[in-house]
Amino acid sequence: MATYAIGDLQGCRIEFEMMLDKINFGEDDILWLLGDVVNRGPDSLGTMERLLELNGQIITVLGNHDLHFLAIYYGGHSLSGSDTFGDLLDSRRVSEFAEWLRMQKMLHVDQSLGYVMAHAGIPHIWTLEQTKAYAQEVERVLRGQSETGYVEFLTALYGNKPDLWTESLEGIPRYRLIINYLTRMRLINMQGQLDFEHKGEVEDAPVNWTPWYELKARTTMHEKLIFGHWAAIDGHTGVSDIVALDTGCVWGRRLTAMCLETQEIYSVPAATSCGVKLT
Repeated sequence: MATYAIGDLQGCRIEFEMMLDKINFGEDDILWLLGDVVNRGPDSLGTMERLLELNGQIITVLGNHDLHFLAIYYGGHSLSGSDTFGDLLDSRRVSEFAEWLRMQKMLHVDQSLGYVMAHAGIPHIWTLEQTKAYAQEVERVLRGQSETGYVEFLTALYGNKPDLWTESLEGIPRYRLIINYLTRMRLINMQGQLDFEHKGEVEDAPVNWTPWYELKARTTMHEKLIFGHWAAIDGHTGVSDIVALDTGCVWGRRLTAMCLETQEIYSVPAATSCGVKLT
């Protein structure tokens, strides 16, 4: 039995199958998926069909693109020009796919393996225990276990404010900021404020803004942290216990996986590319 973490699929079904073959994925193996399983790639529908086939062997955290799909399906928002999951929305199984995604995690922790998985990362201003509690708040909302209904929340999902954490936040603004830390974070300042503008190379970051993982590396966390989301850094953090696995498959580079037991890295080249700017 082995556990493999795989970076953002984003509807790249062909490369996903190539990776499963490369790692010789077996009936006793487990996949950790780092979120953004749909959108921007050519086959969100096929990817979701495959994930539900493997459901008993998959642990998934939600990414911003997955939440975007849910906001459109449940919250009544419209597709944007860069969205590519129209096939998913038109599928006769769309309600099944949406319900499956809505039940997935915002954060996954396995202390026996010594790993934590989040789509974008964990801010340095939160401990792991705080992060688990905040993630569970959002999970309860999305699963219909909160006073705030999931349709109400997904209708109000979008927005860059608030952008700085305070424990006094309540309701939808609180949930929105938790989601933005866990699924959209790239640059952050010492106080914990988020920058949503910069999506490119680290060396091009504006003054006084820092990649979140450089600040997180200064805090104590016993588990290794794995994340996706930031394709522009191409899997490089410079921090041994914070591992980036989004290597831009959807942008024509490669899909990357890591065996958590051995730390061995696997990659397969992109078969297709959307040919658009990294986001």
